[in-house]
Amino acid sequence: MKIFRGFEHPGVAPACALTIGNFDGVHRGHQAMLALLRNEARHRQVPSCVLTFEPHPRDYFAAATGRAELAPARVGTLRDKLGELAQCGIDQTVVLPFDARLAGQSPDGFIDQVLVRGLGARYVLVGDDFRFGARRAGDYALLDRQGAERGFDVARMNSYEVRGLRVSSSAVREALGRGDMQAAAALLGRPYAISGHVVHGRKLGRELGASHAGSGDGFRTLNLRFSHWKPAASGIFVVRVHGLSGQALAGVANLGVRPSLDPDDVNGGRVLLETHCLDWPDELGGDGAYGKIIRVELLHKLHDELKYDGLDALMKGIAKDCDEARGYLASMHTETLRQTTRDRI
Repeated sequence: MKIFRGFEHPGVAPACALTIGNFDGVHRGHQAMLALLRNEARHRQVPSCVLTFEPHPRDYFAAATGRAELAPARVGTLRDKLGELAQCGIDQTVVLPFDARLAGQSPDGFIDQVLVRGLGARYVLVGDDFRFGARRAGDYALLDRQGAERGFDVARMNSYEVRGLRVSSSAVREALGRGDMQAAAALLGRPYAISGHVVHGRKLGRELGASHAGSGDGFRTLNLRFSHWKPAASGIFVVRVHGLSGQALAGVANLGVRPSLDPDDVNGGRVLLETHCLDWPDELGGDGAYGKIIRVELLHKLHDELKYDGLDALMKGIAKDCDEARGYLASMHTETLRQTTRDRI
């Protein structure tokens, strides 16, 4: 998949079948829409294209008005969104900066400058609640009318439901917010995951474990930055880590701001996903994970972030989380064996 920041780039296809949206989480409703888009693109013999925005428009208005509460919790980072769009077989994605100019653009101006002149849209697919342009004045009826005049087809996709529940980014945020990872996975069509480069932290995990167990390994952690200040999920999770070895590794992860640590540490003030693998691969050595791109699947929430009174209490809390994670994973394994037995019978 080709990725462009803005459409004023020589590599952007001169014509396309297009869909527009934030695609936070790329959930099952998004996936159904993208499958339809790809089919229409093949029919017209043009590339499939997603037009998305960064920051999220509501992030922009929250910052512009000084009302942080207006910003939605973020399901996924831009990296993860682009990765999922590529997995869905999209040919190109255009990330349009959402700024004052775009926020103030009229619906007619957006159609003319972005859809027609910028992207050469031959087909435009939108959701049933799609609005666009300044003050959200543009709607499907306007887009359809303009399409007939400007030479592009317009289609609208109705809501996608799973077990009677409308699938939406808001529904995914709500599931993650209450720590219901099974519900989130049902809406997403996959376990909720965060990916990125492993970055350096304070190396505190090694010190904690070494002082407790006399080992140089300690509670070694893999640190990923979540590039948004308001993640939809937070707390302590049982996880699976992909990208370090030939198989997924079990672990425990803290997603949040780490209230027990010094706010002035090397990652101070940033949301971090800190993952401790229950069994560290020997081939990685002490520093072999830094710079690697990994994907961490959050399978089950153990509890919210806690503020511990001192490092000893923190160390005991981590050890307890590891024990509970092993218990959860063992129960998952047992249930899988039972299901396999039932299927054979």
